[in-house]
Amino acid sequence: MMPHNVKVCDIGDDVKEALKKFRFRKNEKNAALIMKVNREKQLICVDDLLEDVTIDDVREVLPGHQPRYVVYSYRMAHPDGRVSFPMCFIYVTPRDSQMELQIMYAGTKLALQKEADLTRVYEVRELEELTEEWLCEKLSK
Repeated sequence: MMPHNVKVCDIGDDVKEALKKFRFRKNEKNAALIMKVNREKQLICVDDLLEDVTIDDVREVLPGHQPRYVVYSYRMAHPDGRVSFPMCFIYVTPRDSQMELQIMYAGTKLALQKEADLTRVYEVRELEELTEEWLCEKLSK
């Protein structure tokens, strides 16, 4: 078993820049920044940037047999009329993805989480779990 603090992949400057831009963007809509591991280069890279998407849309573009990291900005309307945009880090790791890939993703998760500077971190093992209901439940805790 590998120790959890092993950083398996590097996080490129382009990813750091994308994360920073994503965090500080001024937008009133949901958005997702999807990142993946480039196995050959052992590097995290941006897979997709989706604007004005529901979590269901995000689920549709995620591969069913490969892990992904998703930073998701969600427009949340509160009962008192306020609107907030919680940002969460979702680690999607389908059970049937290759063990080598799972290890690379798991080993890099903490470093990327730190880089993204997000405290709301969730893990999903089945794509079907990734729903708006699931997200709202997580965010309301």
